[in-house]
Amino acid sequence: MLDEIRLAAARQRTARAVRRLKLDSTRLLSEKGELGGMALARDLIERLESMEYEQLDEFFDFLASELSPDPQAVLRAAQAYAEAPGADTLTPLTQLAEPPRQELFRRLNRMPGGTAAVLRLRRALLQALPRKPELAAIEADLLHLLTSWFNPGFLQVRRVDWNSPAQLLEKIIHHEAVHTIDGWDDLRRRLQPDRRCFAFFHPQLPDEPLIFVEVALVPEMPDAIAPLIDKSSTPLPPERFRVAAFYSISNCERGLRGVSLGNFLIKTVATQLQRELPRIKTFCTLSPIPGFAAWLLAEPDFATLPGLKKAGLAELEGARNLLAGLCGGDLGALQGAAVHEKLGEPGTAALRLLCGAYLALLSTTPAGDPVARFHLDNGARLERLNPRGNMSVKGLRQSLGLMVNYLYDLARVEASHTKFRQGEVARSRAISTPG
Repeated sequence: MLDEIRLAAARQRTARAVRRLKLDSTRLLSEKGELGGMALARDLIERLESMEYEQLDEFFDFLASELSPDPQAVLRAAQAYAEAPGADTLTPLTQLAEPPRQELFRRLNRMPGGTAAVLRLRRALLQALPRKPELAAIEADLLHLLTSWFNPGFLQVRRVDWNSPAQLLEKIIHHEAVHTIDGWDDLRRRLQPDRRCFAFFHPQLPDEPLIFVEVALVPEMPDAIAPLIDKSSTPLPPERFRVAAFYSISNCERGLRGVSLGNFLIKTVATQLQRELPRIKTFCTLSPIPGFAAWLLAEPDFATLPGLKKAGLAELEGARNLLAGLCGGDLGALQGAAVHEKLGEPGTAALRLLCGAYLALLSTTPAGDPVARFHLDNGARLERLNPRGNMSVKGLRQSLGLMVNYLYDLARVEASHTKFRQGEVARSRAISTPG
């Protein structure tokens, strides 16, 4: 009984808080005076920050129903523009077609703490979307605004080093999404002179990294991740730096999902390193292939691969059959380390051929590997496959131990990007494909 009373009281408090959010949002949109609007916006930001994600559902319903464009007014303006196209009819149409909630978000964003509040609102919205798909229009509005507010031209790229504030370093450890950082000693090694970390920051969020990339400065293109993240390794002297290898990129802000930042960060860092260290001539990645194991173990129909010819089909089926024989009939054994010792050169070549087909033929489609699509669409070239590149539990589970180098030739990234958008993967001769 007591629990029911407490639950009812909590629901009433939430209902009162949401009613006030709705009322103040309406008042803020109608406010003409700048000072009054500032006070209202500050109060709204504080209340938005104090509410749990689940408590915001009713507020999202309000944004969708009460702060959407008036369909009849938009229709009349559209008809006027259709009858007499020109600035006099287009301007009213665009003004009426914009949802009032966009102006609400803009007014919040002008205030200290407003950018963080809008990002938090989107995080809550992304959590609610699977169960409330009718909120998709609000998501489209927020993505549109955040893409503009977080334009790379407004962002600052900063190097993170061991002298950076401890709070920032803790965030790097927490948000590393590709190769887990095993405590402070591991982080310290990743920030030595032959290892670099760069992050994008927004002026309104100066202490919050939005996305960061880790780079290894090495003598040659790396073929395995273990030496790059070995915290007991000895730092290399600068005169040995010839290659900058991007080996990890991590997003820190879920509220920016869908806002493209990583591609600009890599190119910005590559350009900065080129100026600072002119001996470095090669910029590449050492990347995971997180979709490869799932694709191969699902026994795909190779005949559906784009552009594959009959001869290529036979090669792929032969490679799969060879691997199955070496694995005792169970390709899933490739997700364990022991079987890789028995593959030999024929088995390794078969695995490389299958992965090459996966990356070169499927990456331009929605079914392609997400990391491959990111780098290839960013103008990189598929350069080299590395069997046994990541023999960790995660590397074997996702990629069957393989890693891949993507080459960033800064003079050709635009051409490679265009080629990718036209359905073709830029790749080196080292990538063997069937047929």
